[in-house]
Amino acid sequence: MSIQTRLVDYESGGNHFEGLLAWDDAVSKPRPGVLVAHTIAGRSPHEENRALRLAELGYVGFAIDVYGRGTQTTDLDQNRAMMDALRDDRPELQARLLAALECLRSQAEVDAGRTAAIGFCFGGLSVLDIARTGADIAGVVSLHGLFVPPGNTEGNRISAKVLALHGWEDPLATPEEVVGLATELTSMGADWQIHAYGNTTHAFTNPAADDWEGGKQYNADADRRSWTATTHFLAELFGD
Repeated sequence: MSIQTRLVDYESGGNHFEGLLAWDDAVSKPRPGVLVAHTIAGRSPHEENRALRLAELGYVGFAIDVYGRGTQTTDLDQNRAMMDALRDDRPELQARLLAALECLRSQAEVDAGRTAAIGFCFGGLSVLDIARTGADIAGVVSLHGLFVPPGNTEGNRISAKVLALHGWEDPLATPEEVVGLATELTSMGADWQIHAYGNTTHAFTNPAADDWEGGKQYNADADRRSWTATTHFLAELFGD
């Protein structure tokens, strides 16, 4: 095994973005590509680490950016402003996501006909939006994602398989919203699964999350279980 990485530039609507591609150089043939969508914090070591872990499993991981090259910051208020702008303009968010997906497909290491996407928090919302557009993608995984529908995809059919991995005590995605997502996905013809983890809040995969009262708390069991569910889902998609 020889895991390699490189930064990849891509463009959408005149805006420029940069993602981190990770792959095993010991594998010579093209292999499935898995897009990794980020939290409110933008592309960070959290998503990059998941891209590396995907590469170790034999996929090509691509930790993407939807905010724009040169915008990375640790200032939560700035990140929130960038996230909120895209949550309020879902067609723009979807365009940026689909541009990242096309960029992934264009990489020499990737089998363009075999792609999937996973995302965390805001990234969970993002990958659900990829599916909602009706994009030709094998499947998407939302980990402690947001479920608010975009408002511009009614009547679309979802071809992707959908897996949502959810903390039941997540204040950002209430039980009513979970039922709403199930109803929405059913109406769009999706092959969907929702796994809920009890006594688990938002951000359960992030070791830095330590605020149970605020609804954001790392949960090692849910982190492990959700990653196992993710890898099993990808294996089902790609027959590995």
